[in-house]
Amino acid sequence: MNENLSIGTRIDHTRYGEGIIGKVNLTSYDIYFESGGKIEFLKSNQDITVIEEKPVENSLAEGLNINEFEKVLTYVLDKYGALQKEIKLGEKWEGGKLIIEPGKENIKSKEIPIEAFFHKIVMLRDRLRVLEQNINTHSKLTDEEKLDLQQYITRIYGSLTTFNILFDDKEDYFIGMKTK
Repeated sequence: MNENLSIGTRIDHTRYGEGIIGKVNLTSYDIYFESGGKIEFLKSNQDITVIEEKPVENSLAEGLNINEFEKVLTYVLDKYGALQKEIKLGEKWEGGKLIIEPGKENIKSKEIPIEAFFHKIVMLRDRLRVLEQNINTHSKLTDEEKLDLQQYITRIYGSLTTFNILFDDKEDYFIGMKTK
């Protein structure tokens, strides 16, 4: 990788995908990825290729203020579903646990903190949303194929509506197909 890249340069990493250089350090770059957050890489890292290099005069050091950079970064991360707003667990469930009782007497029951279970449900929903975005922006799928896949995902959301009781706000609920 080029060791003289500037802030705002778009890169591609073999594992984390597309990212943007957010800070240039003496021997490393802080790179913000769509799905991986901020990761620091040595300037000599060979797993990174430049997609679009920003000239040094457009970097933060040369006049792009931090507010403008933050707006651009927020837009990119939000566009690809990498920004996750805080989803709250309903107050009545806080500190609770999920108990799974087996049908056979000789098998021990399993207890899971409700917060851990809730976190898994929220992660599932966020990953479904990223999948939806990837389908919508896929260049090789036809509109009909995209629609078919979208309808399938909507049915998945419908299967998950049972878990809506865990959410504090109705705007965070799973919504399946609406009947007329």
